[in-house]
Amino acid sequence: MALKAVHVSDVPNLDQVPGALHAAPTFSKGVELSRWSSFKVPKFLVVGHRGHGMNQLQSDDRRMKAFKENTILSFNSAAKLPLDFIEFDVQVTKDDCPIIFHDNFILSEENGIVFEKRVTELTLNEFMCYGPQEEPERLGKSLLRKTKDGKIINWEVESDDPHCTLQEAFQRVEPSLGFNIELKFDDHVVYPQDYLIRVLQAILKVVFDYANGRPIIFSTFQPDAALLVRKLQSIYPVFFLTNGGTEIYYDTRRNSLEEAVKLCLEGGLQGIVSEVKGIFRNPVAISKIKESKLSLLTYGKLNNVPEAVYMQHLMGIDGVIVDLVREITEAVANLIKPPAATEETLSETIASDDGAAKEPKPHFSERELSFLLKLIPELIQL
Repeated sequence: MALKAVHVSDVPNLDQVPGALHAAPTFSKGVELSRWSSFKVPKFLVVGHRGHGMNQLQSDDRRMKAFKENTILSFNSAAKLPLDFIEFDVQVTKDDCPIIFHDNFILSEENGIVFEKRVTELTLNEFMCYGPQEEPERLGKSLLRKTKDGKIINWEVESDDPHCTLQEAFQRVEPSLGFNIELKFDDHVVYPQDYLIRVLQAILKVVFDYANGRPIIFSTFQPDAALLVRKLQSIYPVFFLTNGGTEIYYDTRRNSLEEAVKLCLEGGLQGIVSEVKGIFRNPVAISKIKESKLSLLTYGKLNNVPEAVYMQHLMGIDGVIVDLVREITEAVANLIKPPAATEETLSETIASDDGAAKEPKPHFSERELSFLLKLIPELIQL
């Protein structure tokens, strides 16, 4: 049966979820939010992607396979570093339990046959049976992963950990660490509005019951889900995820930064999370986003390059989602400092507490920065 998309503006009486009238949380790391107001990011945020970083199982870089992504182990490992938030993906099982998992399908092998099942069609107990188990004596089903080129490989990392639910993340992860909760949906499915409402209500119930003042940001690539979660609650900021025009989708709202700004303004969203290449290819969009009083974060492979992160700081971007969490948090600590009033030189040497010289901190004049902003889009196209 074909499903017709219904825009959120056509859905009546969605101002509140039952039990959603909570006081706004206290943000301990400088993030300010008042009821139905703009979201303000007064510092440059570093956000750990899927915790301590996503898994790239085919990579030769051991850092990309150090901890199983989207697990309690990954989250608490990231919490040991000077992070503001971790980002993770939330889906809802067949029996309405929000779980943390990125892929739309889960793969396992039995008697030489590979089985593939949609995550949202599993019950919680079925989902938790894959991979390592909490009880050491219990053997879980094998866990495989399909790469973007269709190759199926074993999901092997140096430090493994069982799957977890959203509730467990609230209960077991360092409470000062903010959560960027990505509301995960399949790009190839058109969701009816009643399904979106059911899923979002299940997630919000857990958030309201267990957040306890933890900083939270919602984000999603699904435009109607973004608008819905904004209508369903007025406590936590909602950011719209976009590829920034680097990929094209049937839903035109996903195809450019300009469309992302339009969606945010029409739906009262507080920010945008863009693929960093989309920003570098179209740097003039930053001023438009700022003029619209929207916050701007980025994600993507370039965010694992310290120079690219520093460049974004200079461009006025509010924060980055990164995989190489340790390296980028160290780079941010070294490079992004409040400038002294007498700084006039192109670079300065920063001394550490023990007197050893650190890497020079670059500074750019407005003319130099303008040149770099014109050059970067050309480099990104290469």
